[in-house]
Parts: sequence; structure tokens; C-alpha cells
Amino acid sequence: MAHGTAALLWALVFTLSFGVSRCYYKIPLKIYQGKFNSSLDLDLTPLQRLQSSGGNILSLASDPAEIVNFLDMVNNLQGDSGRGYYIEMSVGTPGQKLNILVDTGSSNFAVAAAPHPFITHYFNTALSSTYQSTGQTVAVRYTQGNWGGELGTDRVSIPNGPNGTITINMAAILSSDGFFLPGVNWQGILGLAYPMLARPDSSVEPFFDSMVRQTGIPDVFSLQMCGAGLSASSTADPAGGSLIMGGAEPTLYRGLMWYTPIREEWYYQVEVLKLEVGDQNLNLDCREYNMDKAIVDSGTTLLRLPVNVFNAVVEAITRTSLIQDFTSGFWVGTKLACWMKGESPWRFFPKLSIYLRATNSSQSFRITILPQLYIQPVTDVDGTLDCFRFGVSSSANGLVIGATVMEGFYVVFDRVQRRVGFALSSCAVNGGAPLSEIAGPFSAADVAADCSGGVLKAPLLWVISYTLMAVCALVLLILLLLLVLPCRRRNSGEITDESSLVRHRIK
Repeated sequence: MAHGTAALLWALVFTLSFGVSRCYYKIPLKIYQGKFNSSLDLDLTPLQRLQSSGGNILSLASDPAEIVNFLDMVNNLQGDSGRGYYIEMSVGTPGQKLNILVDTGSSNFAVAAAPHPFITHYFNTALSSTYQSTGQTVAVRYTQGNWGGELGTDRVSIPNGPNGTITINMAAILSSDGFFLPGVNWQGILGLAYPMLARPDSSVEPFFDSMVRQTGIPDVFSLQMCGAGLSASSTADPAGGSLIMGGAEPTLYRGLMWYTPIREEWYYQVEVLKLEVGDQNLNLDCREYNMDKAIVDSGTTLLRLPVNVFNAVVEAITRTSLIQDFTSGFWVGTKLACWMKGESPWRFFPKLSIYLRATNSSQSFRITILPQLYIQPVTDVDGTLDCFRFGVSSSANGLVIGATVMEGFYVVFDRVQRRVGFALSSCAVNGGAPLSEIAGPFSAADVAADCSGGVLKAPLLWVISYTLMAVCALVLLILLLLLVLPCRRRNSGEITDESSLVRHRIK
């Protein structure tokens, strides 16, 4: 019995050691020579899949207090889904300009503080008179890639953000592996999730929490990501979108804003009720969609789906698509599909729809992306072919609504009322036609009242592990007492083990 309990305990500790994970995905800018007419073989090594499972790459115009002017924040992001969306910040005194990746799937603010071959410059702590190290080390590991460094504090301002300078917790990245990538133009990461995800623990106040506390802006921010349809091989970084801190800017979206409740305040966890491919409902138990968790994450490039859901989506697309002989490599990310230049591939593919529970729990609403958002241009070959990747992947870490979906919508993270809002993005258009749709309300009577599924969050697992450790200690104490105390004898004088735990433990 003791061996079984110990094994369970060590299994839990092993699981916890991985921590909260996330991942990025990048297709290299390498053109493979030759004649291609349907697909392109790619080797997984140069593909640089930075992950261990799944796939991914990366309402007023102003407030009365005049702390923020939302119009000043429009177009303050650059980048795209493949290389990440980043914002310019000034860190330290005097200010050092850095581009910082915007990530709603983590909670640490961290900047490069040492040279790295893939970044052009870094934050020199010695040149900042206001930088203070806490002397505490910190490390964050993603699904693939990690960094380590030291915690400190310093002053930060955002040129195209709220007015003023704030003092924030920051991590000075001194070493990393697979975190900074070739071709990216950012030198740090801005984690916008809740304190529960902060490392080394939740006592490290995240950046946006500090901004809300020190400036008094509303605890709301919103994102518009405008990289839809841009090729990952483009060398230029156009104005990639907007991060509005303090509210939502009405000029950045069209129509109504639809809200879904935040289920848990760690990631921005939401509840997915069902998926449709074209007009075809996958007809899976809604708990399949929320296995482990379902989150909204700007730092993830692709739409990531639990394995069973991913397989069902691929099967449905294959049945629906006008192309029946697609190689399996296209779906799993090892091949690109190529067409002659000027020939649009999107007419061969169906729409994808995600139903989210509305704030009225008996209703849902539907967000839909057109093929232009998930059949993504990557590169051209010999100037004659345009090649595309599949913007959906399987995941062992839950469903992730990443940039593939977010680029179609203006997304509001309303932390005051614990909800995430979706509206049609004003920049999600191609040739004047919208690339996304939103509709509702629909009845949610045909799904379970609670679709949440999956595993327990890390803090709760720690509680359980400590409880099990206490139970193990108690059991061991009882065993020691039983071994030390004189064994009870029968009238015959023979030693009996019928009442001893030792017998049942070893047989």
C-alpha cells in the first residue's frame, strides 16, 4: 500500500514539474526547389516546430480622467501571427526602447538582458538608474523553449499607450533556449494573463495589474490583430494592429460585441459548446472541446484543438473539401499545399465555426472564420507557385483560440466583469469582403449545463500533492509503530500476521 501511494505521489510531482506550458511555431524562409503541383515535402528539423505537442507559431474613445486616449493607441502593434505581435516600450531610466511580444497566455513581463544571436539589442540593467534586482531567480518553460534570469523592478512607459510611467515587476532574461527565434523583431514578452500564472509564484504582480493599480485605468484591455492573409515570408513588418489598454475603441470593430464568461482567472479560460465545419456539427460531447481547458491566447499562432476534436475536424474538412486527395502531411504540418500563382485555394475549403457560451448561460453565440484565415500563405516557389499551411493543429494542452481565429475579431478582455468579448474586426477584410462572421444568440439547451472538462490547475494539484504527502507520512508512522510494537500471539504461542499490515503490504 505504501509503495502504491508513493508511486502516485511521485507521478503527481512529475506532472507538476512541467508547469504551465505554451508554444510557438515558425516556418523557416527556405524555398525548396523543384516542380510542385499539389504539395511540398518539408523536413521537421528545418521547420523549427517549437513545441512538444500540437502546433502553433505565435467603450469610449477616451476616458474622462485623460489618462488614456484610445485613438492614440490605434496601430501601436507590429508583426503578424507567425512572428508574433509586439509593442514598443521604453524601459528603465533613461529609457531603452524595446519591442515586446504581446501574450495573453502568460503573466510575466520579461526582457532580454544579455546578448543573443537572434536579437538586435537588449536591456542593459547597468545603464538604468532605476533598475533594482530582487536577487531572486526566475525561470519560465514553454512547451518548447524557455528562459531564465533574475527578478527586479524598473520604470516603464509605452509611447503609444496610457500616459505616464509606472514601476513594474520584470524578469531580466540572462539565458534562453528556443525562446528568441531567427527573424523575430522583439526582445521581450508582455504576459497579460492573471497572477496565478506568474512565476515563480502569484505574488509577482503582472504588468497590467500594476498599470491598473498605479494609473487608475479600467481593468479592461482589447486587441486587434491585423495579419490575416499576410505571407509568413514577408520581410517587412506592417502595422500589425492595436492593443487598447483601459477599454475598447469603437472604430476598430463592426456590429455588436458578444461576450462569453471567463470560467477561471488564470488563463483567459472560456467555454466552447460545439464546433462546426461548414454547416456540419461535429456532434462531439461538449466536454471534448474543453478537455484540460479552452483559452484565448494571442501568443499562440494556430487554432489548437484536442486530439479527438482535431481528428474530427480534419475528417469533416476532407469530406467537405472539393479536393479529396490531400496528403496527410498537410494536416499535420509536414507539407505545404501549393497552387499556381493567381489561383485561389480558399474556394476548396469550408468555414470553421466555434460556439461559445454567452453571458446568459442558456444561450450561445457563434464565431466563424473563413478559409482565408486558416489556410495561410507561407511562401512562393520559383515565382510560379503560392504555398499554404494548415492553420489548425492538434494539442495535448487543451483548446487554444490563437491568432488564426483572433485575427478575424476585435477581442475585449473585460477583467472587471470577467468576460471576453468578440466583434468583427474592421481590418479582417480581403478585397472588401469580411473574413469572419459572428451570429447569435442560439439556444444552448442541447448541450450540458457545464462543459468544463480536463485536469486540475497546478495550484490545486499542489494542495492535493501536499495532502497525499501528509497521508503517506501518517501511513508510514503507523507502519513503523506496528513493526516496533510486540506482535500479538495466539493462545498456541505462534506469531500471527493476520492482523498485521505488513502481510498485506508485501503480498
